[in-house]
Amino acid sequence: MLKHWWKILCSILLLYIFSAGIIFDIPAIPKLNESARNLFYHVPMWYVMIICFLISAIYSIRYLKNNAIKDDILSREFVFVGIAFGCLGMITGMEWASIAWGAPWSNDPKQVGAALCLLTYFAYVLLRSSIKDEDKQARLSAVYNVFAFALLVPLLFIIPAHFKSLHPGTDSKPFEALYTQAAAFRKLSIPAMFGWILLGVWITTLRYRIIKLEHPEYFKPSNSIESSKS
Repeated sequence: MLKHWWKILCSILLLYIFSAGIIFDIPAIPKLNESARNLFYHVPMWYVMIICFLISAIYSIRYLKNNAIKDDILSREFVFVGIAFGCLGMITGMEWASIAWGAPWSNDPKQVGAALCLLTYFAYVLLRSSIKDEDKQARLSAVYNVFAFALLVPLLFIIPAHFKSLHPGTDSKPFEALYTQAAAFRKLSIPAMFGWILLGVWITTLRYRIIKLEHPEYFKPSNSIESSKS
């Protein structure tokens, strides 16, 4: 049980968020009203996406150094899970924007940056599927993935921070909302951030374990793509 402590913590945090996020009183915010509870679901989706893409980039660098197929698989799976949570963030954000701003899409710089970020990683998926040779596929995808994460930082943080935005945290202060939240929101938004991140990692590890069961030849002691094909 000790090695699964983080899964237990994830379950407790998410149970807390799903229950307390509905029951607890929150500050009255004009226009948003009860829709402000979406903060506990919409915003963490982006945290999960960013963490997954960061871990994926790290595994891509490891693959380029070691040529270990395990690193390529983990890098790929973290991208897939990151994209899934990014899409959830976009969907919940558009739903929230319909209530807060009157339309699901307002060409807000943070909306545009998030959309471009997702498109960048959709291109990663297309790149992988378009290359048949496994070694070349893994190597080119790893290089692309590192540059994709380098592009993520300006798209999500640097560029939107220099444009007027309907989102909180404008005027070159992208993290302003983190320390200006009401205490009632912080009691839920911070646990939600960690709970959803742990869930994203948990899902990725499950996908990885399924691949290990389906393709045991990938995980022989030689541990490289070339040897797995021989």
